[in-house]
Amino acid sequence: MTVTQRRGRKIMMTPGELDAFLTTQRTCRVATVSAEGAPHVSALWYLWDGSALWLYSVVRSKRWTQLRRDPRVAIVVDTGEEYESLRGVELSGAVEFVGEAPRTGELCAELDAVETLFARKNFGLDAMPHDGRHAWVRLRPDKIVSWDFRKLGDR
Repeated sequence: MTVTQRRGRKIMMTPGELDAFLTTQRTCRVATVSAEGAPHVSALWYLWDGSALWLYSVVRSKRWTQLRRDPRVAIVVDTGEEYESLRGVELSGAVEFVGEAPRTGELCAELDAVETLFARKNFGLDAMPHDGRHAWVRLRPDKIVSWDFRKLGDR
């Protein structure tokens, strides 16, 4: 994973800030590419585990179909309304598919902690509710770019 930025170093998040931001935010925007090369962006809840971003996607979606064909993604997590409060992270790379698709709850040691954390964060539950419609993809980003305009102060 590369966390270097040539531009914007002044507003770049530290590793601790990056982890705190990605852990507390809930929604990301996932950009995939169609067979014709057209971009497709969709919003999705996610989980950050400190080194990978986990997405729980509907398997009968345009996003899932495009990821199966081409696993490359760009994902943005951001917040802020006013210029001085804008913060965000862009992560890119290729996703990996983890567990059965669709997910029905079969034992998968790799998903135990992820599903527990995701269920707590997004549903307020201690166990993941499997609906037979979703499945997991994991992004171990090749590149991360971040910004926190609050660091600009009075400029």
